[in-house]
Amino acid sequence: MKKVIVLGLMVIGLFGCNAFRYQTLTVATGNATPGAGSSVTFKGKLLPLEGQAIRVGDSLPSAMLTANDLSEHNIADTRGKVRIISVVPSLDTPVCEQQTHALSEKSGDLDQSVQFITVSMDLPFAQKRFSEKAKIHNVLFLSDYRSADFGLNYGLLIKPLHLLSRSVLVVDQNNVVRYLQVVPEITELPDLEKAMHVAKGLI
Repeated sequence: MKKVIVLGLMVIGLFGCNAFRYQTLTVATGNATPGAGSSVTFKGKLLPLEGQAIRVGDSLPSAMLTANDLSEHNIADTRGKVRIISVVPSLDTPVCEQQTHALSEKSGDLDQSVQFITVSMDLPFAQKRFSEKAKIHNVLFLSDYRSADFGLNYGLLIKPLHLLSRSVLVVDQNNVVRYLQVVPEITELPDLEKAMHVAKGLI
């Protein structure tokens, strides 16, 4: 019995009580078109997108977002570093949770030279609670809850749900979008490995 208890404590010490358990989820290979007139799917059901479509080669559009401390941030003002912007519908869902953990934990030391940003419609309080519980400290969480400024200016607003479409962007030091994937089926993950590879090439 004593050996079993000691072994259990060792396992807890090694993995931690709150260690995230990754699931085997499909990584999307396709790319949907953002903007009004386009759509993504949720389990095959079409969901129309709204807003001005963003494209690779565009300058990062302005969008006022809210940080965990309720301060306002224009995402276009984050220039100066390469950025990976991970867009999720809701941090309360398993796919979004895994996407955010993977951004934080699967990049090696990329976070030393690349800024990681997660954008969602979750309230700032919910984003803060999630990041603290998940022990994620290398990602800037920004909320689009106030006016969907980000969703509309990037063409990523799922209007019927008032959620953002699952996406990942890589932006260079000069605020030019160098990579964009809008996941066609929002129950799938974006290809974060490819996004990280693109980001490494921009450093």
